[in-house]
Formats: sequence, C-alpha cells, structure tokens
Amino acid sequence: MLWRKFNGDPIQLPIKNAVEQAIKRETADGFHLKVCIGTDSQVKGRETEFATVIVFLREGHGGFMFIHNEKTLQSYSIKERMLVEVAKSIEIAYELCDLFTEYDVDMEVHADINTNPHFKSNEALREAMGYILGMGFAFKAKPEAFASSSCANKVVN
Repeated sequence: MLWRKFNGDPIQLPIKNAVEQAIKRETADGFHLKVCIGTDSQVKGRETEFATVIVFLREGHGGFMFIHNEKTLQSYSIKERMLVEVAKSIEIAYELCDLFTEYDVDMEVHADINTNPHFKSNEALREAMGYILGMGFAFKAKPEAFASSSCANKVVN
C-alpha cells in the first residue's frame, strides 16, 4: 500500500512505522493529538477511485494527513460503495489501533454517509455504524465526518 503526504511526498516506511514516528515527533513537540480516519470515493466512467486518509489533529494547532489512493474497475451500488469506504477505513484503523492505545491518542473513524434519510448514502448508515462500533471504534457520520467528507474528498481524483 503506497501512502503519501498532502504535499505529494511518498511515505517510504510501512504506514504503521510512519504513524508511530509522527506520534512520537508531535508529542515530543508538546502537541496533544487526535487521529481521524476516513475514506471517500469517486466514480468516473467504469473506474471507482478510493482515497483513505489518516488525519492528525494537533489540538488548537492545525494538523496534517497521510493519504492512500487506489482505483478499481469493480462496479458497486451506492450502498456497497459506502460500505467498502467504511471497510477501508476500518482496515487501517485496526492496523494502527494498538499504537493509538499505546500512545494514548484518541481515534475516530469517519464515514461519508449522510444521516439525512433523503440522501441515497443513508441506506448504508445502520450497517456502517454497527460495523465501526462493533469493532470498538468511535464513529462519526456527516456532517461531523470531516476526515471522509472533506479531507479524503479533496484528494480523491
């Protein structure tokens, strides 16, 4: 899995090592961190692109993110696509959760799913929420899910 910084620089280390280095660096600099993980997707023709982000928030001092993009030719219904987004976020959250526990960093999984039943993505809300909460992670949906609806949304081409 290839990850990069927002400025485009590739992250050479395995993502777990890069996240641990970031946590150590930021806490050594005196910042209290919170991490939000989210995924968004875009369909263009036959291709679906997913962008997963790990957003590091420095309490009161901005933040930064690590980004992973991937494309597939698989076709999804809106509900399937929303659940694949959630699965991608959970996959990385699960890989990193012991680090967040070890370094006492709060973590949330953000789902780009609308809480308003008038939107099609709402069909996936109950399953997504159950999936995330069932894994033991804190959950946010739109409009609070900025990691997926704002950050990942900006980096999905």
